[in-house]
Amino acid sequence: MNRPLVGTLATAVLGAAALVGTAGTAGAATHPGKAPQTDRAIAAKAAPQAPVAQKHRTKAVNFAGTVALSNCSGSIVKMPDSQANDPALVMSNGHCLESGMPGAGEVVVDKPSSRSFTVLDAKAGNLGTIKATKIAYATMTDTDVSLYETGSTYAQIEQKYKIKPLELATEHPAKGAAITVVSGYWKKTYSCNVDGFVPTLKEGDWTWKDSVRYTADCKTIGGTSGSPVVDNASGKVAAINNTGNEDGEECTVNNPCEVDENGKVTVHQGINYAQETYGIPKCFGTGNKLDLDKAGCELPKPSAARR
Repeated sequence: MNRPLVGTLATAVLGAAALVGTAGTAGAATHPGKAPQTDRAIAAKAAPQAPVAQKHRTKAVNFAGTVALSNCSGSIVKMPDSQANDPALVMSNGHCLESGMPGAGEVVVDKPSSRSFTVLDAKAGNLGTIKATKIAYATMTDTDVSLYETGSTYAQIEQKYKIKPLELATEHPAKGAAITVVSGYWKKTYSCNVDGFVPTLKEGDWTWKDSVRYTADCKTIGGTSGSPVVDNASGKVAAINNTGNEDGEECTVNNPCEVDENGKVTVHQGINYAQETYGIPKCFGTGNKLDLDKAGCELPKPSAARR
């Protein structure tokens, strides 16, 4: 995965300017630009007859709305129906959790958290911080996502920092679409296109469904885990950066493999992936509250034993 960065590595690479943090249990970032040893997993999702991108005017993509975590990247996000006075949500990867990477089949909901996020302006300048009150949802099953509820509303963040949240798209991303991966950790962007979609992406113990595969230009690295993948045409978040195949190995940690509908396994060394996010808004209701029983919600639910 695009592993989260550990303190020693970050210090050596970034020096005093870096946001040094602790790595998750399963994956300390050995590469700049991803998350714990899952930050390099940007799953590429392949879907038959996937939509093809149409030509639109490209919107400028900057760092406004993104955040830096101690070991990963993230963004302040809103649902299409979110209101100004709703508690703001911060999205990153499940493998970026401060408690370590969730196991296969594990789903975390409503877990208290006091994690801090550094808010960035359009040019990646540090504006200040906002703090989580809980992990609303996190998993590495079928997808690789964490959503934190913060103690600040969107209105309060805009008033204090003049920053608006990024909106999650509600439609499946299109093949060929121009995208930008925006890393708050590294304060760097990566521009490329959606190369295609992967029905099943496997890495170590984890399996992701319908992942986004980037074209080769998006050479994301450890610390970029959790970065929003912005559709250049709409300006909305189409996916979340999460992994890439580093060494050409097959289905091992930091070396995801693609599995098609017929079970054929393919490895693309040096290619990176993301997880789609268009289904997430269907799992949140009034007041930005998680509702896994909401019609259309397909996010994995916690087992009875974990409730």
